[in-house]
Amino acid sequence: MRILSKVFWMAMLLILLPMAGQAQEALLENLYSQVFELYDQGRYSEAADIAKEALKVAEDTFGEDHPNVAISLNNLAYLYDCQGNHAQSGPLYRRALGILEKAVGPDHFRVGLVLRNMAERCRKMGKEDEADRLEARAEKIRANR
Repeated sequence: MRILSKVFWMAMLLILLPMAGQAQEALLENLYSQVFELYDQGRYSEAADIAKEALKVAEDTFGEDHPNVAISLNNLAYLYDCQGNHAQSGPLYRRALGILEKAVGPDHFRVGLVLRNMAERCRKMGKEDEADRLEARAEKIRANR
């Protein structure tokens, strides 16, 4: 009887774990929707708060080196840039870029998206040479698609 009970619970775990992951993915999508809605309304600070929550969900669900974490980092960094918090956005962009280059490769379109955002940040900070370099790399990725 005891062995049957263990088998039952193991089977239930195998069934429920993917469902828990799906619930977390749905939560993450919902948080992203809220972030984009607040962004569209120009409510960047509120959007950043929700983006932080999305980052935590992504890290807890997928691990720290997953592309979904990189997307969350990129979103949060962009929102910081919208608020003029360029010092906060830089490390987030760099972490997002590192995750994506490792996970999907240095020539993936998502890498290009982060590079474009990094270039825009550099332009806002008056770093034209660095912005040009980042944009050139992003353009090369886009052209090779």
